Amino acid sequence: MMQMDRRQCLDEYEKLLIRMNTPRVLTDNASCLNATRVMIDSARKDEILLEAVQVLTDLNLSIKKGYVSSDGRWNMDVFHVTDLDGNKLTDDNIITCIEQSLETIHNTRSKPIDGMTALELTGSDRVGLLSEIFAVLSDLKCDIVESKVWTHNGRIASLIYLKDTDSGYQIEDSNKINTIKARLRNVLKGDNDIRSAKTSVSMAVTHTERRLHQMMFADRDYARSSGLKMEDSPLVSVQNCLDKGYSVLNIQSKDRPKLLFDVVCTLTDMQYVVFHATINTTKIGAHLEFFIKHMDGTPISSEAEKERVILCLSAAIERRASEGVRLELRKADKPGLLAEVMRIFRENALNIIRAEISTKMGTAVNMFYVTDAIGNRVDSKVIDSVRQRIGMVNLKVKEPSLQKIEIQEQSSSSVGGAVLVSLGSLLRRNLYNLGLIKSYS
Repeated sequence: MMQMDRRQCLDEYEKLLIRMNTPRVLTDNASCLNATRVMIDSARKDEILLEAVQVLTDLNLSIKKGYVSSDGRWNMDVFHVTDLDGNKLTDDNIITCIEQSLETIHNTRSKPIDGMTALELTGSDRVGLLSEIFAVLSDLKCDIVESKVWTHNGRIASLIYLKDTDSGYQIEDSNKINTIKARLRNVLKGDNDIRSAKTSVSMAVTHTERRLHQMMFADRDYARSSGLKMEDSPLVSVQNCLDKGYSVLNIQSKDRPKLLFDVVCTLTDMQYVVFHATINTTKIGAHLEFFIKHMDGTPISSEAEKERVILCLSAAIERRASEGVRLELRKADKPGLLAEVMRIFRENALNIIRAEISTKMGTAVNMFYVTDAIGNRVDSKVIDSVRQRIGMVNLKVKEPSLQKIEIQEQSSSSVGGAVLVSLGSLLRRNLYNLGLIKSYS
């Protein structure tokens, strides 16, 4: 009987631990004029900030402001979010989805995509490369179900999810997989990339966009130079606050969706821990400040390490900051469709600098960001010619609409608003007590 009671006590204790460690989420639409406030109160654990930001960005939300504070074993994160059009969230289903996703954040690790074979490719970028890659896959009877392609500093990284054209299932024949890898590696090598061209089959257990960051980081795209200077390049600086044991990271950048995800993802994969942070966006741009340490609790120790952090974070921001013309393709899917479209792009000297490819209910839904062969904006006559060949209705120009909405907070007289204002004051007081800000009034 005593053993039974002890087991029940242990079960209740485990349940208590689960409740204590489950993030508590509060959403509020009353205390902020132009955004929905999402507050996450959680026990501190590895990658908790990245997972929270990942949930919000995967729901196509734009983070306009944010405060992150870690006090001992506890985290308090506050985000002001909008939809991609800059509107606060009014759909109860979306708000419920946010709360449920964040409250189960410890179970949000990415899972393999069932029924597909995942390929990872890295190598030197060049005009027409995607055309060659998709032509090989079409020739080998592979259907591309989903794919994401990034380019930066003359390098390319791509995750491609395939099915066998004949069977409609994932490719399990090891001989066919080896043939696919070998032929794609030869395409990636070209004439001058014998050493760094890589093809591999992935287990697809990592978030796709995080994996693309990891692939480009491993390829050292940050240490290369394409010779082209991007407009509105980010400004990144690192200083040490030695008396408090932090390194202070400041980033000024053009605002865009998923900016915070790209930064936090890179910091996490470089083995840095964010203890405090402030995120602010205005019509001018975005300003992000992070107080970070190594995982062993020490700040950045050398000028060489500071320079590496600056290079890596600048690269992470630039990878997604596409400046090309955005083209959206919607067309009934069929074997070889992508190879056909890519061939037309190549014949018109269009260079694809980023791509998002998916298939939904038998329809190909693809987004391409394109420039001319040397990285300049494509002439509108060339775009019109390409659209006529593919179908004016099927291929449309979608200019990037990076929302730059300045969030103006107004205090609410409601009880909920007063509670959130008090919590915001508590965050600022914690930073003040640590000596990280001059006042909290």
